[in-house]
Amino acid sequence: MDLTVLPQIAIIGSGFGGVCLAIRLKKAGIEDFTIYERADDVGGVWRDNTYPGAACDVPSRMYSYSFEAGFPWSERFGGQAEILAYLKHCVEKYDIRPHIRFGQDIREAAFDEGTSKWCLQSADGATIEAEICVSAVGLFNQPRMPDIPGRELFDGPQFHSARWDHDCNLEGRTVAVIGTGASAIQFVPAIAPSVGRLLVFQRSSQYVMPRDARPVPIRPGMLAGLRYRLERFRIYADAEKRSRRRGSPKMTAEGQAAFAERLKREVPNPELRRKLTPSYPLGCKRVLQSNDWYPAMQRSNVELIDTEVTEVTSGALRAGDGKLWPADVIVYGTGFTPTRYLTPMKITGLGGADLNDAWRDGAEAYLGMAVSGFPNFFMMYGPNTNIAGSIIFMLESQARYIVNAVRTLRRGARRMMVRESVQRRFNERIQARLGRTVLVAETCHSYFQDPSGKITTQWPGFMLEYRQKTRKIRRGDYEFT
Repeated sequence: MDLTVLPQIAIIGSGFGGVCLAIRLKKAGIEDFTIYERADDVGGVWRDNTYPGAACDVPSRMYSYSFEAGFPWSERFGGQAEILAYLKHCVEKYDIRPHIRFGQDIREAAFDEGTSKWCLQSADGATIEAEICVSAVGLFNQPRMPDIPGRELFDGPQFHSARWDHDCNLEGRTVAVIGTGASAIQFVPAIAPSVGRLLVFQRSSQYVMPRDARPVPIRPGMLAGLRYRLERFRIYADAEKRSRRRGSPKMTAEGQAAFAERLKREVPNPELRRKLTPSYPLGCKRVLQSNDWYPAMQRSNVELIDTEVTEVTSGALRAGDGKLWPADVIVYGTGFTPTRYLTPMKITGLGGADLNDAWRDGAEAYLGMAVSGFPNFFMMYGPNTNIAGSIIFMLESQARYIVNAVRTLRRGARRMMVRESVQRRFNERIQARLGRTVLVAETCHSYFQDPSGKITTQWPGFMLEYRQKTRKIRRGDYEFT
């Protein structure tokens, strides 16, 4: 099919980032935008991840847009279905759906220097031209499958947690789970009561903190909005405190001591407690939250195997110590590839420059949004914008900035491109600050880092600092033509 569409602003992805930008554009009176979504509905990661127990580890009142904070959440930490319902609610309330083209899997985007337009190519052959291109594909859209010899030989069902096979009946069967990250600590407790035996293969243990399970208070009356804002502020302040801990050895040590005391209380068995004790500093990896993980690990039908899988056979998994563990089903809780930004898209800028080549030493951008050599191109949830707090807060900051960029560009310029020197200095400062945090501990290897060890996902400061830096466009940071 050969289809030519001419929006002025093309947004790729209809998760929280793309929807937020669309709403902000409409609020600013800008209607000439289109969202291109590869799936048949909105939702991004919350549409795709339907595994048992899927939920957010940021309180719902903060994991929501500031302009739509009064949603009647049933839980303090919203589950997958409710988060997806919230996003759909926002799409309908702000009339975004007419701007969305579903089933459009954008594979390439190239800047045409002659027309100063972006030319987008979708998997079905559609050609789309746009004045401005915005990637809102998110950080967790490509599941990571481990390269384990023999995976193709396994006779039973096997699937990644992000592509959960709901037709696979786990009841009474021996299920092997590879990985103990953020997804596994949610779905393992959810399936443990029904499976026959649960084998959990752990490469490295996690810091798992308790989750606030208090019921969500009902806020009727005229003061409801004020109370919601106060609740958001409390959550925000707590998140900023956690961000501060990354650069404070004293706060890190205090947090580790509190964790060790809790683990001793909750896991009396010394051998199991040893397996569950991390060997790296608190905060250098994502800190997880669960009230069910440690009880699940102590169930009689659950076995925590403290080694990685080295081989898969037709009916078993071989552990690092050589022991074979028979299994009926394999579930891969092995996370995503967040440092491989924008994959599998190919982005081509000035002079035919490939963004993947520009990022061969690690992804970087100015404010996580703009890249030198790629005019009129912006990203949401780009390099070094992930945070210990709410990514929705960061996405709102980015949406405001991009709306301001659209307004600035339309005041007489055809192209707007961040200066290379500005981008370089910004990222040198970012990496210097990250180098003074616990994130670079020698004993720590996390998805925050790319293969070279460079931290390409995390923001080094507070959410408030990012909001301040993105409040307005500094014209001197850009070249206009």
